[in-house]
Amino acid sequence: MERKSAMLIIAVFAVCGVAVLFQEVASAPADDYPYRNVSLSWDVRVEDIVKRLTVEEMQMQMALGGPDGPAPAIPRLGIGAYQWGSECLRGDAQAPGFATAFPQALGLAATFDYDLIYRVAEAISVEVRGKHNDFVKEKNFVWHTSASCFSPLINIMRDARWGRNQETYGEDPYVAGSLATAYIKGLQGTHLRYVRASGCCKHMNVHGGPEDIPVSRFSFNAIVSEEDWRMTHLPAFKTCVDAGTLALMCSYNRINGVPACANKKLLTDIARNEWGFRGYFTSDEGAVENIILFHKYFNNSLDTAVACANAGCDIEIAAHLNVLPHPVYFSLVEAVKQGRVTEATLRERVRPLFYTRMRLGEFDPPEMNPYSKLTSAVVETPAHKALAVEAAMKSFVLLKNDGGLPVTGFGTIGVVGPFGNTTKIFGDYSPVIPDENKSTVLQALTPLASKVQFAEGCDEVNDKCATYDSQSVIKAVTNTDANFVILGTGIIYEAEFFDRPDMDLPGHQKQLLQDVLAHSGGKPTYLLLFNAGPLNITFAHQEPSVVAILECFFPAQAAAEAIRHVLLNDVPGAVPSGRLPFTWPLLASQLPPMVDYSMKRRTYRYFEGEPLYPFGYGLSYTTFEYSNLTHSQSITAGESLSLSFHLKNSGKVDADEVVQVYIGWRDTSLPAPKIQLARFTRVTIEAGQQVIVKLEVEAKIMGLWINDGWFIKPGMMDVFVGGQQPNQKRMAGSNVLSSSFTITDMKYLGRY
Repeated sequence: MERKSAMLIIAVFAVCGVAVLFQEVASAPADDYPYRNVSLSWDVRVEDIVKRLTVEEMQMQMALGGPDGPAPAIPRLGIGAYQWGSECLRGDAQAPGFATAFPQALGLAATFDYDLIYRVAEAISVEVRGKHNDFVKEKNFVWHTSASCFSPLINIMRDARWGRNQETYGEDPYVAGSLATAYIKGLQGTHLRYVRASGCCKHMNVHGGPEDIPVSRFSFNAIVSEEDWRMTHLPAFKTCVDAGTLALMCSYNRINGVPACANKKLLTDIARNEWGFRGYFTSDEGAVENIILFHKYFNNSLDTAVACANAGCDIEIAAHLNVLPHPVYFSLVEAVKQGRVTEATLRERVRPLFYTRMRLGEFDPPEMNPYSKLTSAVVETPAHKALAVEAAMKSFVLLKNDGGLPVTGFGTIGVVGPFGNTTKIFGDYSPVIPDENKSTVLQALTPLASKVQFAEGCDEVNDKCATYDSQSVIKAVTNTDANFVILGTGIIYEAEFFDRPDMDLPGHQKQLLQDVLAHSGGKPTYLLLFNAGPLNITFAHQEPSVVAILECFFPAQAAAEAIRHVLLNDVPGAVPSGRLPFTWPLLASQLPPMVDYSMKRRTYRYFEGEPLYPFGYGLSYTTFEYSNLTHSQSITAGESLSLSFHLKNSGKVDADEVVQVYIGWRDTSLPAPKIQLARFTRVTIEAGQQVIVKLEVEAKIMGLWINDGWFIKPGMMDVFVGGQQPNQKRMAGSNVLSSSFTITDMKYLGRY
């Protein structure tokens, strides 16, 4: 949850209270403390702070001073207050003031574009840091004013019905880890000394539904095999740690019976000891309290505080509803008195907190830190708004195109559907943006025709299309040259707190589309979708008069401009190039129960049967040809596989191609997925041109978790190179090359 909102009375109290703290800090003689000596190493400076803290002060730092924070000032040491929580999923969400709203995370994942994710994260962190600097000057420490972000969310999209799918990077651990790397590096910056904003990969771990169907996420126990845990749920987090994230967030659920935030195996044995993670663990909001209230794992705060602190949880984010009289971590002083938590453990818990604050530059002269010069003036710059348009255009996935796109213009068009004239296409965790920067699909489509006939059809998006006016829809699509149907879900139907019971179009949306097809006289129909999880649109794909289907996800503020450019292909980069970051099932019956955490039948790696649209699928306005694949026929275990191949744009328009490299294990006795994406990249190619692409498949992606560690086993491997998965019935506009190679010897990679 990570704090969806803060009550006004708390915000007012925090602002007023922090002002007093800052007055006290200003009078503290702190200049002589070694922790302010910039010539000393980070470790020495952090150690100087940590050794001076009392047990009571450490308790307050770990408990953030109470619900909503901030972690209180320590006047005697000249240390100011610090607010730890900001939401930076695709913009500075829920913070006071405006910020650029980039497409929701799942749409960003559909770009398969490392460089784009890096630039989006960079823009987000510039705005977050600029606003944070101003908040500090104003002594404003309410929730969401921090330079520490609770982003990105890299849980695996394992079930089409999970409400938080829109916040993920899709279903593949390799993609999620790669894009998390881009995000963390873009967010934290490239300065050798300072970070611009600190990142936090969440939610760790085995967390991907349910929200509320059939049970609450607050009490859910995820039963997972060691193999699935290691090979599906943990890898993206390991990659995030390798990328240098300063934080991880433990999740609400239990893992094989043990709450995540009290799970020593997860927080200490795996993250810190196996992976070498040196950052801090923060709880999800209320996750520590839920150990008592929902999991019933303990029945009191003292036992819970002991378990979580000893397991490795550095910060408790208490629920602001104050169900318990005090945050659980307010029991840490008593835990130390009873000898159940040592002072040394508490100092270990607060050490990464002050390291993070040091790297943000809090204790250095401002003139040393280039990020301290940023202000709120960096919000919604022309460059950031242009980047939002680019990101939205690249995120759209063309699912069907029977010659309907691109368009050149029409006489009269019908535009119908509940998402046609609403700005509620931003998705969850969206920043607040100025009204003049909001846009609708109707605004995108109006310039395409001399006359537009519009009907919403449904009463209101937020009512799930519960009531329906068929006559207005029929009237709007009568005597037109073409019709655009704008359907989807929305944050009331599909978001945090809300799972979907099925894959159906909400309410009367299916009837709306059927009415259009029945009364439009066979005129071309264009279906635009705004959703995250897959929808049951098989009938629309099979309908000849539906000439194009465009998956738009939640494109946010750039929706109108991006949609218009893609439909017209009137600017560079407008050719659809997004690819599905998840498997789109043909039938809901292909989905196992939400609470079943076996990976069998889940995601393209283990899927059974034929999907409607496979992972990695997406059409273009052009076609691509792959040829001349070369690579070593044999490699030693632990070596990378170098690939070289030709890629030609065989069509008539310049475009991007998302190159996808998959590997497969011939030895079916191994605990391996059916197939695994091993590398991807975007390549821009002019029409008729051919390029040589060279890529490497890293050795570690050939590894499998076997018994108690990672191994690369000898044997024959298949490799596939193309613009989509191999062996799919639904083909994109490119071919797939196949080959094989042999791994000799065996290599143990450890327990990373």
